[in-house]
Amino acid sequence: MTTPPGDDPLVRYTDAGLARPLPARLLAARREVMAAVRELGTISDAVLTRPWPWKGGSEEEIRYGFYRIGEAFELAAIDAARVLRSAGVECGRAADLVGPATAARWDLQGLLVPLADAVWDADPGGVEWTVRQTLGHVIISQRYYGVGTAWWQKQGYRADDHDLPARVPEAIWDGLPSEEAEAEGTPADIRDRLDEVLDRSTELLAGMPEDRLGLGSRWSGFAVDLGFRLGRWSSHLREHTVQVEKTLVMLDYRPTEVQRLVRFVLAAWGRAEAVVYGSDGASEAVDPLVDAAAGARVTATEIAGIARG
Repeated sequence: MTTPPGDDPLVRYTDAGLARPLPARLLAARREVMAAVRELGTISDAVLTRPWPWKGGSEEEIRYGFYRIGEAFELAAIDAARVLRSAGVECGRAADLVGPATAARWDLQGLLVPLADAVWDADPGGVEWTVRQTLGHVIISQRYYGVGTAWWQKQGYRADDHDLPARVPEAIWDGLPSEEAEAEGTPADIRDRLDEVLDRSTELLAGMPEDRLGLGSRWSGFAVDLGFRLGRWSSHLREHTVQVEKTLVMLDYRPTEVQRLVRFVLAAWGRAEAVVYGSDGASEAVDPLVDAAAGARVTATEIAGIARG
């Protein structure tokens, strides 16, 4: 688990005994996936039709290497789900609600990873945000979703309680970074920060007992239950993924085929990770993802070598 700052409200308002640290093997598999993506990103559209002697037999285009990696991730999702079923493991409703957020996160990362650094700060005109500003908002919002949800679940209000507070006390946010601070650093720094904030929220809230999900809270002034707040993580990420796409259109940015394929690969990984994200027990369910990630790196290295050759 990521080491929190002192007096972190996300820690203060959650139960340490319910924490679900992400498996170290899953984090290692992510590193393999990102290493594969870096290799894939070196390939140009012009060489996608070069032959790839897949399995040492009939030749396919190296373009298929991208799709093959995506297929392997999709198979890993199926196999991981089967392991969980066979072991009789129920991840719990909170983890089920949070799972789609990692799928949304990796799709967004697939859009961001290929972008040149200069694109992050390019002004789309008018009052529209840059990519960097959008990501600052995404990160601080996820941090607030985590802290706010933690505070609400600690209060124990019913969803229909007439005394339901109008908002989280302002003092709860004291000491948290500003939206501008969340957007500081290199694009790689910002992407890592997004991962860190989402993962910490998941580690501390995905084990929330199901009976707490019906407790009362607020979102945009509306009375909602905590299950709504957890389910909102993924749609908020999707919402701002669309915003980044619109920003790129305003910048007349046109992704290459390879960049589109990199996004496909990371989105497929995200769907696989969603099966085990926030789960507790049955660590063998991570095995298919670990194997698929290692295979992805081998395939990426192979086809990138052909592309260079």
